[in-house]
Amino acid sequence: MADSANNVEGASVTRLTQPGHTDGGSSPAQDVAPVIELIDLHKTYRVGTELVHALRGTSLAIRENEYVAIMGASGSGKSTMLNILGCLDVPTDGIYRLRGQDVSRLSQTKLAGIRGRQIGFIFQSFELLGRTTALKNVELPLRYTRARHRRQRAIEALERVSLLDRAHHRPNQLSGGQKQRVAIARALAQKPAIILADEPTGNLDSTTGEEIMDILDGLHADGQTIIIVTHEDHIARRCRRTIRLKDGRIVLDTGDGARSGAGAAAERVDEVASKP
Repeated sequence: MADSANNVEGASVTRLTQPGHTDGGSSPAQDVAPVIELIDLHKTYRVGTELVHALRGTSLAIRENEYVAIMGASGSGKSTMLNILGCLDVPTDGIYRLRGQDVSRLSQTKLAGIRGRQIGFIFQSFELLGRTTALKNVELPLRYTRARHRRQRAIEALERVSLLDRAHHRPNQLSGGQKQRVAIARALAQKPAIILADEPTGNLDSTTGEEIMDILDGLHADGQTIIIVTHEDHIARRCRRTIRLKDGRIVLDTGDGARSGAGAAAERVDEVASKP
């Protein structure tokens, strides 16, 4: 096993090219089409005989290489928004465009394909396969999408998070911070349009959490679009934009990607009217 690990460490590594990368990590021009666009989004759940309105007419735009924190108390709608952004759920009404494609009404099969190609997930609980090495955990999603050069891409991703020397370790041989590095590498290996991180430091001590945020900061500097759901103010301050939800509505947006209610509603009317 040691020889195998040495072979990985000695492999020729080419730095990953991140989507939206620009020289010096500069932000793209504001007239570039958004990576994410939500228009008058609603999500309603039925609980017994009652309707729960998780999202109430949410509209926003997120462009390439933005670094966004989504915040809110329990029940604010942030988990529902994360699920919709990650194509794990669809809205009850409204429009969600991902890289210009309306994904609001796609089938679960098509949504799964989009998740595999365009979205990288980082979870609070890591979600690693316990009997599988770090390298194979990173490589696994690439197998589902039948990506080419899977092993090389997994090696590159582990190298990016400084964990190549643990490539052949299983999760029970890794610290919490190392497990989260594997999870970040797994998300990176897909070369996604966006990375969605759900409380990425929630299971880590403060020092390790800062190290994980340093990695995410570096990915953003390399051009990656990152959205973090967090309840911690110090994590949100590391991001360049904060969106706060309350009762299913955006009550704070420190960026310029918020869409006015009137403008979003007008586009929603035009969209519906143009459909056969």
